[in-house]
Amino acid sequence: MKKVYFIDVVHKVLKDELSKNGYFCEELSKEPLNEVRSKIKDAFGLVIRSRFTLNSGLLKNAPGLNFIARSGSGLENIDLDYCKKRNIKVYNSPEGNKEAVADHCLGFLLSLLNKFKNAQKEIGAGKWRREENRGLELEKQIVGIIGFGHNGSAFAKKLEKLGVRTLIYDKYKSGFSKGNLKESNLSEIYKECTVISFHVPLTEETRYMADYQFFKSFVNPVFVLNISRGKVVNTRGLFRALNEGLILGAGLDVLEEESSDFDLKESKEVIHELNELPNVILTPHVAGWTKESYYKLSKVLADKILNKKALFRGL
Repeated sequence: MKKVYFIDVVHKVLKDELSKNGYFCEELSKEPLNEVRSKIKDAFGLVIRSRFTLNSGLLKNAPGLNFIARSGSGLENIDLDYCKKRNIKVYNSPEGNKEAVADHCLGFLLSLLNKFKNAQKEIGAGKWRREENRGLELEKQIVGIIGFGHNGSAFAKKLEKLGVRTLIYDKYKSGFSKGNLKESNLSEIYKECTVISFHVPLTEETRYMADYQFFKSFVNPVFVLNISRGKVVNTRGLFRALNEGLILGAGLDVLEEESSDFDLKESKEVIHELNELPNVILTPHVAGWTKESYYKLSKVLADKILNKKALFRGL
C-alpha cells in the first residue's frame, strides 16, 4: 500500500488525484511533531508546506519513503542532501503561484510609485495634500530582478507587456535577453536600476545578500520589493538605507524576523517600526496566496507525482 501522509493542509485536489490513482492518503495536519514522527514509519510519500522541518532525524523514521511533495517553491525546510543520499524524490510547485506572486509585486510597485499608503493615511487625518503625493510613472522605471526562476520570470513578463525596461541577474541562468528584458550583472543593476525585486530561494549565497552595503552600491535611490524569503534582506540594513534616502520605498511580503513556519510571533516591534513609515508597505507572506493559486499549487504537485517529474532523484 502506498501511504501518503499530509503533514500540512493543502487543496483537496491533491488528495483526490492521488486517491484515484491507488494511493492511500492520511491526514496528519493537526498532529504534533511527536505524533507525526511515530506515524510516518510506513510512509511512501509526505506532503508538506512549512509546518515542520523535514530533517534527517525526522526522515529516518520513514525508511520506505519514496517522495516528499512541497506545496510551494521554497525547499529550505527539507534536508535535500539527505534526500539525495536516500534517493527520495522531491517535488515542489513554484509554477502554481507564479502569477499570484507577479501580481503582488506589480501591486506593491504601483502602490509605492503613487504613494497610496501615505495618501490614505493623510486623508484619514483630514489632510488633502495633492502636491506632496505626486507619483512616478511605471514606464520610466528601470527594474532590476534578482533571480529568474518561475516567479522572477512571471514578474518580468508582466513588466515587459507594460513597456518597462528590466535588467535581470541570475547567477545560474543565461541567454534570456529579449525586447525590454536584458540579461545583466550586479554592477549594471547598481548603476542603472530604480527598482530592485528579489526572487531567489534562501541559500547560504542569498542569506542577507541585501544588507546596507548592497543598498549603498546603487547609483540611484531605489524602491525595494521582497517576496522571496525574509532573510534575503537584512532588516536593520534596510532601516538604515531608508533613513538615509538610499531606498525610496519598500514593499515587503516577508521579513527577516519570520520563524521557519513563516509566522511572526516575536519581534512585533519590527512590524510597528516598519508600519509607521509612510513609504513601506507590508503584507503577511501572502504574495502567492490567492484562491486560484491554492488550487494550482496542489494540482501541479499531483501531476508531477503521477508523472514522476521530481525536482531531482537521489544520487
